[in-house]
Amino acid sequence: MRVHAILLIGCLSTLSGPLGAIRAPAQTLSTYGTPGLVDMPTAEVLPDGTLALTTSNFENTSRNTLTFQMLPNVYGSFRYSFLRDFDSGVGLSRYDRSFDVHFQLRRETAAGPAIALGLRDFGGTGVYASEYLVATKHVTPDVTVTGGIGWGRLAGRGGQRNPLTALNGRFDTREDSNAGGISTTGQLDFGNWFRGDAALFGGLRWDVTPQWSVMAEYSSDTYSAEAQRGLSDVRSPFNVGASYRFDNGVTLGGSYLNGSALAVQLSYAFDPRRAATPGGQGAAAPALKPAEQVAVASWNLAQGRPDEPQPPRLNDVLKSQLEAEGLRLISFEREGSSARITVENLRYGAAAQAVGRTTRVMANTLPPHLQHFEVTLAENGLPTTRIKSQRSDLYELEGDLDEAWRSLARTEIEDAPDRIAVDEDVAAFPSFTYRFGPYTQLSFFDPDEPLRYEIGAELKASYQPAPGWTFAGQLRQPVVGNLDASARPSNSVLPRVRSDWARYASESDLRLSHLTADYSWRPGQDLFARVTAGYLEQMFGGISAELLWFPVGSSLAFGAELNYARQRDFDVQFGFQDYDVMTGHASVYYKTRGDYHVQVDMGRYLAGDWGTTVTVDREFNNGFKVGAFATLTDASYEEFGEGSFDKGIRVEVPVAWLTGKPSRRSITQVIRPVLRDGGARLNVQTRLYDKVRDSRGRALAAQWGRYSR
Repeated sequence: MRVHAILLIGCLSTLSGPLGAIRAPAQTLSTYGTPGLVDMPTAEVLPDGTLALTTSNFENTSRNTLTFQMLPNVYGSFRYSFLRDFDSGVGLSRYDRSFDVHFQLRRETAAGPAIALGLRDFGGTGVYASEYLVATKHVTPDVTVTGGIGWGRLAGRGGQRNPLTALNGRFDTREDSNAGGISTTGQLDFGNWFRGDAALFGGLRWDVTPQWSVMAEYSSDTYSAEAQRGLSDVRSPFNVGASYRFDNGVTLGGSYLNGSALAVQLSYAFDPRRAATPGGQGAAAPALKPAEQVAVASWNLAQGRPDEPQPPRLNDVLKSQLEAEGLRLISFEREGSSARITVENLRYGAAAQAVGRTTRVMANTLPPHLQHFEVTLAENGLPTTRIKSQRSDLYELEGDLDEAWRSLARTEIEDAPDRIAVDEDVAAFPSFTYRFGPYTQLSFFDPDEPLRYEIGAELKASYQPAPGWTFAGQLRQPVVGNLDASARPSNSVLPRVRSDWARYASESDLRLSHLTADYSWRPGQDLFARVTAGYLEQMFGGISAELLWFPVGSSLAFGAELNYARQRDFDVQFGFQDYDVMTGHASVYYKTRGDYHVQVDMGRYLAGDWGTTVTVDREFNNGFKVGAFATLTDASYEEFGEGSFDKGIRVEVPVAWLTGKPSRRSITQVIRPVLRDGGARLNVQTRLYDKVRDSRGRALAAQWGRYSR
């Protein structure tokens, strides 16, 4: 077996041709939703940053997979499979959750193939648990050949002694991945990886046209688990398939598996950097008016000498012009040749775009002797960052091909003042806003149902009596849905801080989702502080305090949070249960030079367990985010129960990405294999880092390309 594997990969390595003659391969996805042939993996990867959604259906199986090319040579996948009649008993089906990861160790060159190492179902129930080493090579620009060696499920056919036993005899044996039952689901089975028998697989793909591809493979998977249950009739090791790629990223495919089953497959692959709806995200920035025209207009407004106190009428015009650009005027003052303004961005996903619109409104409105502009950005009355620029630079760089970046070089970005002066002429406070409309709450891929949802009516209101103070609340009235239909009782041995979530849906009607008083302020340079009290979230109320240190020009920030929380009644009204707890975390936030953001939280969680959460997101410049998180605490795998530890993925889609119109709103979806009580953190809506990070120096500079748009 060892010799055969070496010969197979060695033969692929010798297949060569002029690399420049090989066009980019028309990528195909396997029934597992990852780059592959029919069932078998290849060594290929998707274009960097690509998201791919796949559903494949055959016999008793439906596989639904999300694959993300997180690095140029690494992709990860989450799969939710429906296995009809799979478990013991009549009509007992399984909703199976699993994760994959694939590392491309070597890119294809003229001298040799692409080589990759992969893990399938490394953190699930083990139904698909397998590992592989695979090589893929173009033999012509349109034909690729793949060969590999597999372990676990991929060693079902033709399995022979593991070649890795030459390194260590322990690789000779492999335990049943499902031996521990549901209690071990979610554990990383390090001791089984690349162990036990190994088998060869291989195949080829022919890209007939840029749209059409046909595949044929020799499969090392015997579908033994399905065959033992009488759910699959495996007659042949050979699988064949074909796929057609549409111009919009959709691929439709069909295949013939195991000599007995027809499979259909639908995939959609897209680049998050390209918006779903074309558009410039709103109207163009206001054109700069000639200086003479501004002078005449501003003199008529000022009705006096430039050194006299500012009359209210100019404030009103400035406020009106800013509102038309989606900006809320908080304060305005002038001193000598300087104009200072504080605004709140209500519209733009990029804070730099809000700064650019503000300076243009100032240039088109204020008297010409005001040459030095200072714009302070604020969030709910909390000053975050101050941007200083020169009026003359706006006119000098207008229309320049490098306008945005040349203006950045001439702009000063610094920490904002600690306080915002209340400007009675502007009348920004008190402020009251509300929204009444429909809401949708979705829950994907829980252990019993692929989709749970709730649709209803929602009333949200916010009152700001002074800078930094916010009183906010939310009422929800469910109308239709199945969030309350979960029949899975909690068997948690930990305090049931999250596993009783279904009771909050089934035992409530009109819900007071949250009702809070929040005060945020600046205790010092680069420091932010917050205290929030009330009904903090649907399941808990209490008081939360936070301190954040975030230097204006830094990619690194540190935070500390302390909470007293008490569990709310299941009716989500004003009452509380007996359970209460002190929680708190120390947090580190770091934005890398690329697209990646890392957050580490260490502390005490709602069930009283102590541990650490690590979150890694890939964040694109348009605000689209894809990430994963995992929490390990001193609660044992047995105490945690099914899933073993808290983990999941999250996707955040900006509304502007979907509509092509500017908006600060986004749609966030968190997907967990199962929601349990270990590693559960309080959901505080007003945490400081997310509130201020987009307007700090590094984030502003990264998006300065939108300054003039």
